[in-house]
Amino acid sequence: MSTVSLPTCFSPRNEAWRLSLLPRNAAFWSHQQMMMMIKKKKKKITSWSISAQALPFDLSPPPIDHDFLDTVKSAGAEVSGEGIIETFHNDDEALDAVDNGVVVVDLSHFGRIRVGGEDRIHFLHNQSTANFECLQAGQGCDTAFVTPTARTIDIAQAWIMKNAITLVVSPETCRTITEMLNKYIFFADKVEVQDITKKTSLFVLVGPKSGQVMENLNLGDLVGKSYGTHQHFTVDKQPVTIGVGNILSEGGFSFLMSPAAAPSVWKAILTQGAIPMGSNAWNKLRVIQGRPAPGMELTKEFNVLEACLWNSISLNKGCYKGQETISRLITYDGVKQRLWGFHLSAAAEPGSIITVDGKKVGKLTSYASGRKQSEHFGLGYIKRQAASEGDTVIVGDNINGTVVEVPFLSQQRPPSGSSTS
Repeated sequence: MSTVSLPTCFSPRNEAWRLSLLPRNAAFWSHQQMMMMIKKKKKKITSWSISAQALPFDLSPPPIDHDFLDTVKSAGAEVSGEGIIETFHNDDEALDAVDNGVVVVDLSHFGRIRVGGEDRIHFLHNQSTANFECLQAGQGCDTAFVTPTARTIDIAQAWIMKNAITLVVSPETCRTITEMLNKYIFFADKVEVQDITKKTSLFVLVGPKSGQVMENLNLGDLVGKSYGTHQHFTVDKQPVTIGVGNILSEGGFSFLMSPAAAPSVWKAILTQGAIPMGSNAWNKLRVIQGRPAPGMELTKEFNVLEACLWNSISLNKGCYKGQETISRLITYDGVKQRLWGFHLSAAAEPGSIITVDGKKVGKLTSYASGRKQSEHFGLGYIKRQAASEGDTVIVGDNINGTVVEVPFLSQQRPPSGSSTS
């Protein structure tokens, strides 16, 4: 084995190196005392160099081709200054593959929060809307973080792991939720909250052929499992945690891994025929699929029931933040509006007023164009009983809109007896 060599600046012939070995009061020493001290220091460093032969670590710097963004840039992707892959210049092809094939999307800019400690289950049970106490390791769920008056901050995808719970949240809310959770840790709580976004990478598979990609990668054990189920695998010899669901739907899959593993895992997925999708197309897909987003559908103006996030809410667990308001809204049928999708006749601005027969009934919150020039989609809130699926509304001054049920919202399962229209 070779020894660990010292940098040139620490060569014994380097006068600066010699002086660095001396104590600060060396100016008061005799020349003979100084030389004896240097010999002792040199002998100590030589001994360390020999013993380092047994270290099992590679002390060389990591290869630069392990940087995932460099990998996609070399393939022609456009990457923003914030490190978000904006487009692979194939947006229409990728949107088509969502319906007819499979796409892979880098969502590493989304937030990942690790909640550890012995009290983590009880803590999150009290701080969000889902029932964590009924879940076991290897399972998962959606949960909503809300204000005390049940206004929605964000939806989180939660994986219950052996020693921690991992939360996937929107990029805009990661810091807010992390700070909020830390704020509510009491002195006796055995809970640790950590933002692990930069320490991990996240990919998702979307499309009807996602299961086939999983089978081809020898990951078929998850195919057909319930939403949130997750397991640890290796892909191209890299450790990866994979869960059922892809943020937009209960289908597809999510891949969580270290940044060092990201390039090889990405390439392995692409070799199975997945089409890469950038954030521009993903943002369109969010609107088309109907998933509400912070700052758009999830604001202080709307509560969690108006956003139709029924799958995130437990109605039979104990007290939690926002629970009193949610119970009162359900008991007294107090939900005054709900979120819908729209097929629009033209492009429309978010914030535009929605009217029926000249009366204001709601507001458009998101807009996206489709693959064709004639396709326009929107999300927005409408007062209950003012309009329902299939009805025509006016958005802004003269844009026709047809009210439609969108996939994400149609997956939500309200309790029997609750009104959603």
